[in-house]
Amino acid sequence: MAAMTSAQQMPRSNHLLAALPAASYERIAAHLECMSMPLGETLYESGLAPHQAYFPTTAIISLHQVMEDGASSEFASVGNEGMIGLPLVMGGHTPPGLATVCAGGAGYRLKGQVLADAFEHDGAVRRLLLRYIQARLSQVAQTAACNRHHTMEQHMCRWLLEMLDRLPSRELVMTQELIAGILGVRREGITETAGALQRDGLISYRRGHITVVNREGLESRACECYQVVKDEFRRVLGPYATVSAHPPREI
Repeated sequence: MAAMTSAQQMPRSNHLLAALPAASYERIAAHLECMSMPLGETLYESGLAPHQAYFPTTAIISLHQVMEDGASSEFASVGNEGMIGLPLVMGGHTPPGLATVCAGGAGYRLKGQVLADAFEHDGAVRRLLLRYIQARLSQVAQTAACNRHHTMEQHMCRWLLEMLDRLPSRELVMTQELIAGILGVRREGITETAGALQRDGLISYRRGHITVVNREGLESRACECYQVVKDEFRRVLGPYATVSAHPPREI
């Protein structure tokens, strides 16, 4: 394969795009539009039909449900391993909840009709997205079980590791209020848990900045859900599914 320019390689920082065969990727590459994804931006709203698919590269998107009283809880998150916009190919037309940027960065958007046409007419695209849907369903199921059966500390350690895997550094810019909203718990619970993790030397927290000091310690305190979801993405999607800030080289 001929060497690609830096501009052409950037979309393949998203592992789902990187997993596409060259011919399938080239057919949609010209339609990919680089975009900024600032912290707090809402990309999808429940009940409104989406018109774009989004492939994060350095941003992370939180998918969460909002109750009538305003309370919310995350049921999945998407970073450089995947995409949001599955209703565009599944025929559901509207997303099940809100999609909000929880870690600002960049990514690519693709017109929904382009994705739908590729899903319909390109077998490689269809097979890859169907496997991705399976992995996402496993993620949602595991998150539901985690929320019900594991402690706040286990839950937060799992979530921090998932975020860390998708970021180029060990630092996460996020307030305790935002974390509480994502995890669907009271802010006091986040404050107490973060304080305990900091006292034990696992993280450092200051004014909306969380730095992971001891990743191995976080892994030892997290529940099994972190590794279960990671293994499922790898099993279903192959080597490109490894959630990491550094995707594998093209072959």
